[in-house]
Amino acid sequence: MIPDSNKKPISELRFDLVSKNWVVIATGRAKRLEEFAKQERERVEVAEKDCPFCDLSTQGRPLLEYKNEQGQTEVIVVPNKYPAFSFADSLHERAEGPYSLMDGVGFHEVVITSDHKKSLAELPVVQVRRVIDAYQERYLELANEKFINYVSIFHNHGREAGASLVHPHSQIIAIPIIDPDLQGSLNGSRLFFDNQGECVHCKMMEWDMEDKRRIIFENKNFVVLTPFASRAAFEIRIYPKEHHPYFERIKDIEKDQLAQALQEALKRIFKGLNDPAYNFFLHTAPADGKDYGHYHWHFEILPKTSIWAGFELGTGIEISTVEPEAAAKYLRDIE
Repeated sequence: MIPDSNKKPISELRFDLVSKNWVVIATGRAKRLEEFAKQERERVEVAEKDCPFCDLSTQGRPLLEYKNEQGQTEVIVVPNKYPAFSFADSLHERAEGPYSLMDGVGFHEVVITSDHKKSLAELPVVQVRRVIDAYQERYLELANEKFINYVSIFHNHGREAGASLVHPHSQIIAIPIIDPDLQGSLNGSRLFFDNQGECVHCKMMEWDMEDKRRIIFENKNFVVLTPFASRAAFEIRIYPKEHHPYFERIKDIEKDQLAQALQEALKRIFKGLNDPAYNFFLHTAPADGKDYGHYHWHFEILPKTSIWAGFELGTGIEISTVEPEAAAKYLRDIE
């Protein structure tokens, strides 16, 4: 076969040290990075007078509220009016033929910021810090509830990311099981620790901080980077530089630094990708009382830059059209 002089670059398979999954970096299918900033976004506008999160009288009794020096509410936590999990005094586990099932016992809460229009990327960092405070305080409360083995903290931004309301908000769901995604992360971390005697996340972070190519931002306590085996274009991770399995044990000075790191990551996505839809979530050790000293908590941010199609659904192998190194440089250069 005669080589095609116009042949596009060959794709690259990269192996994730934690999940043990392969991902495809297919840069030949990519558009120019600058085009992400010009991509048109569908904007959904809802007047503040019609927003249930602007009229808090429509919500349940506040579980937590942070006010500024002027006495104005900045962050408030309320029960979700349409919970996926609900509190109960008992947890009924049972079998149905070969199948196992249990009651959906748990808690479902909403963390609401006061500004109807401004996302976390646009808020003052001090208010983002209040959001981090709310995450930690509610985590500590829910982790001690009966039947709770894991507390999931996540944020959906934009319709494509599953946000049903325009008003910025995060969600906290406390559940009686450990979810499969986290369980895979725990298992991969444990296997690496048992074989190598060290934390896999610390190992990767140490390499990346020396290599520099995938670093977007760092401060004294946290590093923001694109993973070597990114599942999607512009995927971002935020790690504490020191080894910590448990997010809920974060200290005050670390919360200041985390708020800065989180906002820097979201701000660069907001500016560089023209405010795309995204999800971010926390991965931390479970609340089941077991020892997870091998684990390393972190936040993961996944912009909605592509849609799973037949190959991804049929194989479970995800395709990213942007090299993590190129994505990091692009976001790093945004002011």
